[in-house]
Amino acid sequence: MTENRSIKKILIANRGEIVLRVMRTVREMGLESVAVYEKPDADEHFIRMADEAIVIGDGPRKGYLDIERMIWAARKSGADAIHPGIGFLAENMDFSEACEKAGILFIGPTADVIRNTGNKIAARELMEKAGIPVIPGTKALPRGSAAVKEAQAFGGEHGYPILLKSTLGGGGRGIRKVRSEAELVGRLLRVRSEARKAFRDESIYVEKCLEAPRHVEIPMLVDRYGNIVQLASRDCSIQRRHQKLIGIAPANIAPDLLESLRDAAVTAVRAAGAVNAVTVEFLVDERNKKFWFMEINTRLQVEHVATEELINIDIVREQIRTAQGYRLNIPPERTAFTGKAIQVRVNCEDPRNKFMPDGGKVVTLYLPPGGPGIRLDGMIYSGYRIPADYDSLMVKMTVRAFNWEQAVNRLKNALDLFLIAGPKTTIPFYRALCDEPDFRGEKFNTTYIETHPDLFRYLEPDRKITKLEQFLTDIYSPEIFPQGWL
Repeated sequence: MTENRSIKKILIANRGEIVLRVMRTVREMGLESVAVYEKPDADEHFIRMADEAIVIGDGPRKGYLDIERMIWAARKSGADAIHPGIGFLAENMDFSEACEKAGILFIGPTADVIRNTGNKIAARELMEKAGIPVIPGTKALPRGSAAVKEAQAFGGEHGYPILLKSTLGGGGRGIRKVRSEAELVGRLLRVRSEARKAFRDESIYVEKCLEAPRHVEIPMLVDRYGNIVQLASRDCSIQRRHQKLIGIAPANIAPDLLESLRDAAVTAVRAAGAVNAVTVEFLVDERNKKFWFMEINTRLQVEHVATEELINIDIVREQIRTAQGYRLNIPPERTAFTGKAIQVRVNCEDPRNKFMPDGGKVVTLYLPPGGPGIRLDGMIYSGYRIPADYDSLMVKMTVRAFNWEQAVNRLKNALDLFLIAGPKTTIPFYRALCDEPDFRGEKFNTTYIETHPDLFRYLEPDRKITKLEQFLTDIYSPEIFPQGWL
């Protein structure tokens, strides 16, 4: 591919908020955008913001996973590039390869890179060869009773708890903790089912479950000429069901340990031959100054917003330029950062009911906060009906401040002023989090939610907030909904 490949139109092979996020950069760069959508998404905001929109199926989810339909839509619209967004086909080697065969620029890694990194077992083997510590684990389990025997043998050798993990995908799906041999068979069947539904592949493996590590990420930009720009580290330890709820940049970690992580991340990227936006994720035992490779993501991530806010670099723009063949041109002083950025995922979920999704509801009032250091990336509005068939993420809210204390105070204030009426959300849980002493002291790991049950005893919204919410709902609901509609 020649340097500086010219493109005019980008198809965004995804849905929802991430389409709007990519679209903003596409527009700023003077390019045209194409949205694709399934029929359940026919009224979504991202369709109206695009220069062109093409329906790709009845849904749900099937169209967003259909490679042939995506290539067809790109050809139909005349798009000369595809940005895969987050999830769905973002790390699908067949999709990357199909784009290449069709002469369409794929804004992401090559099929070979995805083959080496998207499969977690292959990535582990690659990192072992490169000398990076990995967590003890197995190869892909066989089918039937042989899988149970192999998993039992691993648990007997390494001790419980263990993790059953899908070899593909991410986002916390296809992962189950097994605390004892008695749980093994049921969890194994569950993980295979989840893997089949989410990734169309039932391959799973076993990995030792580390107790109370921190989840630290090293995000980077990499061009095809071998230039690597390291961005601010992130701490994503606060999770539910192995899916991140909060992203914090940079991670509060000892400088020498952080330097070791950065060196290992560069080694991992070079071993994988990864190009574009790349994040290497580690589990860290800070007390003993040990770390283990967990996975490498060769795509945009939800938490990249926290990184962008901290260092003021548009990562999507750099993705597009890198894919076109441009060299990275980011001097070291641009990645020098001060302060803290905290991102929370405002999900349509009930934290008190094991974070169960609360889709299908109508947002009767949406009043977001504003002010210095507050960024919102979302897709909802007053009158919006939350889809029940897709991801529960509604809004990514990111705050930036001079230091951790100010960032937490700013986050708390923003959450106090964030009103979403209709569905249950994670907002009251985050409000409680901001007052919790360990969080205030920046002391957390991957067991934080499990070990802090008091977070779920949060009070209902402050009386002033409740009165304001009811007052605004009384004013605006008649304007939004006809009488008797609700």
